[in-house]
Order: sequence, then structure tokens, then C-alpha cells
Amino acid sequence: MAQAGGRKPRSEPSFDIPEGSEPGRLDVRLSRNDRTGGAAQRKSGGASGSAPRSSGRKTSGGGRRPPRKRRSWLGRIVYATVVLGIWAVIGLAGLIAYHASQLPPIDQLSVPKRPPNIAILASNGTLLANRGETGGRVVSIKELPPYLPRSFVAIEDRRFYQHFGVDPVGIARAIAQNLTRRGVAQGGSTLTQQLAKNLFLTPERSASRKIQEAILALWLEHKYTKDEILELYLNRVYFGAGAYGVEAAAQRYFGKPAKNVTLAEAAMLGGLVQAPSRLAPNRNLKAAQARAAQVLAAMEELGFAKPADVKLALAQPARPASSRGGGSQNYVADLVMDVLDDFLPKFDEDIVVATTVDAGFQAAAEKALTDELNAKGSRYNVAQGALVSMRPDGAIRALVGGRDYAQSQFNRATTAKRQPGSAFKPFVYLAAVERGLTPDTMREDAPVRIGNWAPENYSHNYRGAVSLREALALSLNTVAVKLGQEVGPKAVAQTAQRLGISSPLQANGSIALGTSEVTPLELVGAYCAFANGGTGVIPYVIANIKSATGTVLYKRGEGSLGRVIDPNAVGMMNAMMHDVFTMGTARKADIPGWELAGKTGTSQDFRDAWFVGYSGTLVTGVWLGNDDGEPTKKASGGNLPADIWKAYMTTALKGEKPVGLPGMNRWRAPRPEAPAEPRDGGPGGLIGALLGEPEQTASALPPRPVPGARERGPSRDDRNFLEKLFGVGE
Repeated sequence: MAQAGGRKPRSEPSFDIPEGSEPGRLDVRLSRNDRTGGAAQRKSGGASGSAPRSSGRKTSGGGRRPPRKRRSWLGRIVYATVVLGIWAVIGLAGLIAYHASQLPPIDQLSVPKRPPNIAILASNGTLLANRGETGGRVVSIKELPPYLPRSFVAIEDRRFYQHFGVDPVGIARAIAQNLTRRGVAQGGSTLTQQLAKNLFLTPERSASRKIQEAILALWLEHKYTKDEILELYLNRVYFGAGAYGVEAAAQRYFGKPAKNVTLAEAAMLGGLVQAPSRLAPNRNLKAAQARAAQVLAAMEELGFAKPADVKLALAQPARPASSRGGGSQNYVADLVMDVLDDFLPKFDEDIVVATTVDAGFQAAAEKALTDELNAKGSRYNVAQGALVSMRPDGAIRALVGGRDYAQSQFNRATTAKRQPGSAFKPFVYLAAVERGLTPDTMREDAPVRIGNWAPENYSHNYRGAVSLREALALSLNTVAVKLGQEVGPKAVAQTAQRLGISSPLQANGSIALGTSEVTPLELVGAYCAFANGGTGVIPYVIANIKSATGTVLYKRGEGSLGRVIDPNAVGMMNAMMHDVFTMGTARKADIPGWELAGKTGTSQDFRDAWFVGYSGTLVTGVWLGNDDGEPTKKASGGNLPADIWKAYMTTALKGEKPVGLPGMNRWRAPRPEAPAEPRDGGPGGLIGALLGEPEQTASALPPRPVPGARERGPSRDDRNFLEKLFGVGE
């Protein structure tokens, strides 16, 4: 039925099976008429429908679309590059994220503390040595001359103030240089990256480490200013020879603080960090100077140094400081480190230790010891020595623990225990005078026997009745042994320990001749009680300790062992030991104008030679011998040790006002104008003239007869005709 408006009736879909079709079989395949445009094609193409199909697509306006253009090879490359770049960025981000996860969280990251440095100073404030892992103190960049930090920037990272921690321009330049030179000519690491490596990472060379280095460099740049980063770098970088930081390097190579280095020296330090072992100026000066020239050229190019200054630096290249003698100040530094824990057990910042050591005295002590050993050591078969000098209150003024610290760091002054020989006899005589004897008490110089032991005098002759002052001055063994038996070996040991001898002592008959071993430091410390009027002392070297900022961490107060000798006994001992200089075995060591006292000592078979002497202001002891105990060629306390002692004390006492010895005047003996007349054929006659005054050697246990050793007697100017004729005393 037709609808109004002339519109065709709507065809409703029908799902009935067409007539004639088999039930259950419905063909739902598409026919040509069912396809889009199918009917229209047939109408336009005629009944046959044989017109060919166009391959072009019609546009919306009825026309055909132009054919699609193929991409050029360049376009394909660009496209592939972009895609690969995106994936590379994604991969790199993942790689960075992975390695960043291996580091501590950023909010927990902090610059590790630098190991503290211990600066050890002389009494006048000059540096003796640095101790600790770094070898030098931390310095502020403001303390340094401007050209010193600039030398590192010029040669290591010229774009330091422009980049953000990682320098792509520098990396590209390094790659180009390395490809051009066919080798690793330059590195791409910035100063910030180098600092990151030093602070947080191991020295291994790997891609993983480089990525972590870059990450940490970015963190450092975010956390600190450029100058703070440069300051951290200058205080952490390694310069070789155990020196970490520019201050340690300046002291190590040039013997001066970093603030005082010249432009030429600054350039050498700047060039050194590339290869500290290969470029160390004390090992390869030519290479170090060549590298410094490169640094100077870079500084001039960047405007960090004026051309005139660079020209002068090139004309006068830096040279390492000459070795400061045998480095004996290091023996002092070692002693400081040995006792530091007693005063400051824990510290985590740089500290400054002020010592009691006088730099001038230390140099004089080293010179006296080394000069004498160099001149006469071979002649007497003496290879080593030690010297300890202190004020009567126990403050150490000089300490030399060996001939050359560079060759042997063993501190013989503080550690080596050797037999003191007759230098131990003052403790025997003190024990005697404390029991009522005086310097004028007479005792018989005659043969003595204790069991199977029969100690003898050197000449095998005896003087008969002698005063104690004469027996001590001439170091007669028999009298010392007899006194030891009178007071008892135990009393002798207790007397020595009361004065400060801390080493174990064997309380037997031979203790009177110094067979129990002691160190030079404790023996000299014990003699201080004679010089100061009877007060026992504990030798000390540390005066105070401060932090780097000046905070006092320790200051020595008054301290002693109290009175250990009665004043009257002190006077008697000083008078008797003064006679050692006036008429005894140490006459050649006398210093005009000074009241001096002391005692020589020689151990069994001339293995050890000692001299301990003192004025009212200074107590000094010298030991000579061989580390392996090999006997010397008759080196005794009156020759080599006395020469060293006099050379040092003459310098140390120069310019000081002479001070008298406590209590000595009451017991002083008149100084003889000439040596005493011979008695019973003993020393002083022809034998004495030929051999000089005797110094007796100690007999070691088990007891057996031992010939004594002698000390040199008269000084060269005092030798008589026979001595000069036979060359005795030379």
C-alpha cells in the first residue's frame, strides 16, 4: 500500500526460507549485488559489467587520489635514528636508575670525613712532622695563593666553572684527542667526577663505576658551590709519597706550607696528580718539570697567570727541597704517636700537638751524632747511636733515635735496652751516701771476689785507699762492687727505680757495674734528679694538644715523682760527678764557664759506650754501639760519646747564663792543677800515661773474670809527652 507523500513503501526484512529451498540450508553468502557500490557499478558499466576497474581511489569530490610517495633512504635513516635514539634514552635512563639504586639514598648521602691529621710542632711552633693517614692538615682555599687552585683547573678541568659536574664538551674533546693521537691522551673526567671517585668509589676502571661517578658528581654540584668542591678536591687528592692533600704535598716535596709555594711549585703540584708515582719530583725531576711547563702554558692561555710570571717560572723551574739531614725529627714524632693515646684516646678532626722539643737543639743533636759517626764510626766499628736531652724537669728538648731515620725507623733512644756499664754507678754511690758515707769516705781499691766472679780494674793494678770521689771519677770497678755489697744489690736496684729507672733490674753483685739493661730515655730521666736538686721526673714530650680551630684539648700540668733524693745527698753526688769532668774520665768533655757533672759508661767487651752529663739547665745522654751487639773497637764513654756530648752541649748552652749545680759547693773538691801522682803502679804512672784514665767494663752473668775497658782521660790539649809520643788520646 502506497504511503502519503509518494514515498515508496519500506521493505521489511524477512527471515522466511524461500520457496523451493531445502529446509535447514540457508545461503548467507554475499553476492555482487550485496557489495557496496555493486548495483551502481552495473548500471554505469552496462549490462555486461565487463568494464575494467580503476585502481585509483575516488576523492570526496569525485576525483581520484594521487598515488602515495615512497620514503627516500635519507628519510628512513632519520626515522630509524629517532627511534633508536628514543630507545637509547630509555635504556640509558634504566641503566642510570639501576646504578643509582646501588648507591645509598641521596637523602642519606654525605661527604665522608677526612682522616684526621696530627701536626706535631716544636716548642717555637715550627712543624716537626705530620702523622696520620693524610700526611697534612686541611687548608682553606682562602689560605692559598690564587694561582695554586687555578693550576689544577687549568690542567685538569678548564671548564670547571661552566659545567654542571659532567662536561659533554670536555668528553667530546677528549674523545677527539684520543682518536687523533691513537691512544688515551686525555680523560673526560671533571674535577667534580675525580672528587666523587676519591670520596665514594674504588679506583677500578669500569663503565659501571663511571656511571656512578657521574651520578655522584651531579649530586656534589647540587650540594656544594664550585669553590667548596675545589677545596674538597685540593684536600683529598693523592700526590704520592703518602701525601693526601695539597698541604701535605707542599710539605713533602718543598718543605714549606702550601700557602708559601711559588708559581713554579704550584704548577708542579698541579701537574703531579695525573701520575703521582711517575711524576714525583724527588724521583723524576725532569718529567715533573716538563709536566709543570704544560701547566704553566695552560694557565697563561686561560689568563690564570701573567706572561711575565710564567716566563720567570719557566726560567726557574721548581725543585724539591733537599733532605733535611737524617730526618731525626721523625723519631720525636714517633714518640708522640706512641704516647698520644694516653692523653687523647679519641679524636675525629685535625689536631695540633705542641711538643717540648727545641728545633735548634734537635738539629744540633742530629748534626753532632751524624758528624762524629761519619768521621770516626768506621774507625771504632760503631754503626749506630742515640741522643736524649731534656730539661731537669723532664721536658725533652732533643731526641735522636738513630743515625738516619730514612734507613732505620727503630727508635734506639726510647726502645733499645742496653747495658749502661759504669753510667749506672751513680745509683750505687747514691745508695751509699744515703747510708752515711760522704765523698771523702775512704775505701780500699783492691782485688775483690764474689763467688767465682772476680771483677778487676782495667790496668789490673790497684790504688789502695781512695776516696769515693776519686773512685767514681776514675770509675774504679772494685770500689763500686764493694759499695754495692755494703748497701746490698736490692738497695741499689730500689734506688735506681726510685729515680725513674723502669726496666727490670737484676739485684745481684754485677748490678753495680751496670749489667741490667736500660733505655737511654729512662737513664737520662733518672739523672734529672741530680740536676734539679732531688725531684724525680717522668720524661715528657707533649706540652699541649689543640684542635685545628684552637680549642685546647689537653694541657700538661705540674707533675713529678716528688722528692726522691735528700738535698744533702744531691750535693754530694753532684760534687763527685763534677770531679768526673775535673779529674776523671770526662775531662775532654768539659765546657769552660759551666759547672758540669756526669758519668761515662762502657759495657762488657766494649759493646756499648755511654756518656750522661748535665748542667743546671740541661741533662743529656749519648749511647753508641751496634744493633746486633757486635763489639766496637774500644769505643768507650770517654771518647766518641764524650765528643758528641760536648759538640751538642756547646751549641745548646751557647748564649745561656751558667747555672750552678744544686748543693755542690759544700762538697766541692779543689781542682787539681795536674793529674794525681801514681800510686802502687796504677793508672797515672807509665801505664796510665800510655793508656789514659781507666773506664771499667761490667762483667755479665754468669760470673767470670772480665777485663775492664778504659775511658779516654786527658783532653788532647792536656796530653803529656809520652801520650803525644805514642799517640794516645787521638
